[in-house]
Amino acid sequence: MAIERTFSILKPDATERNITGAINAMIEAAGLRIIAQKRIRMTREQAETFYAVHRERPFFGELVAFMTSAPVVVQVLQGENAIAKYREVMGATDPAKAAPGTIRKVHARSVGENSVHGSDAADTAVKEIAQFFSGNEIVG
Repeated sequence: MAIERTFSILKPDATERNITGAINAMIEAAGLRIIAQKRIRMTREQAETFYAVHRERPFFGELVAFMTSAPVVVQVLQGENAIAKYREVMGATDPAKAAPGTIRKVHARSVGENSVHGSDAADTAVKEIAQFFSGNEIVG
């Protein structure tokens, strides 16, 4: 199995409800190691850059507004097949369709307020990690 890294965001709905520790516990229980983590207030520019792939979609403005509405926790996770494992632990985007015991089934409020983000592929993870962390901030 390949050891890899993935990027994670604990979104504003999670920080506002003070459940970041509970989510981190679920991440660690799944065998993923948090090797970098910081709480930030995402700027409009950061959110627009991060979600640029959705720029032409009707929900883009609402998404940017949500992601800048309160602090978030950005993270680098590491482990065997970390990208696929974290996506499994997160659960489906729609919490009503998420598997029991997943972060979104347990903690998400809605499709929009779904508590977490995780990279969808290795190249995306590299890009997302680089947007928020410099090399010396990642300690594996």
